[in-house]
Amino acid sequence: MPDSIYEYDVLAWSEHQADLLRRLGRGETVNEVDCANLAEEIEGVGLSELHPVESNLFRIIIHLLKLQASPESDARNHWLWEIDTFQEEAQRRFTPSMRQKLNVGALYASALRRMRNADRRNAVQYPWRETNPLTLDQLLFGDSDDLLRQLLDTNRPDAGA
Repeated sequence: MPDSIYEYDVLAWSEHQADLLRRLGRGETVNEVDCANLAEEIEGVGLSELHPVESNLFRIIIHLLKLQASPESDARNHWLWEIDTFQEEAQRRFTPSMRQKLNVGALYASALRRMRNADRRNAVQYPWRETNPLTLDQLLFGDSDDLLRQLLDTNRPDAGA
């Protein structure tokens, strides 16, 4: 099977590579294993598990910032329901090795940029806190009301920033 098949038919390539790996596992000698592309694909499998957890954590933060900025919004109950949904999905997909890869501070900063970009159309911009007050465990397992209280904490170091 030509090396270039990876570029134009990844399904055929993956089936062929899986067959070769099974043969290797049975002790056969094979020389056609595409190690470079296999390594990339295996790494991609891991990232495809990490990214949904990151996305759900990001969405939790966005919804918390929305709740903070608009506590009387008619959408409040919907946002709280979505936080619970995002937490459940993140919990379901979370694995211990992700802990070292997930950067909650960066996710908070990204969510803050997104909210500020949306908020710039308003006459008065909401003064969100600059530093991330939430931990990974809080985002994964914390009660949404407790998370919101953590954001609203007036004793924070950057209060009024």
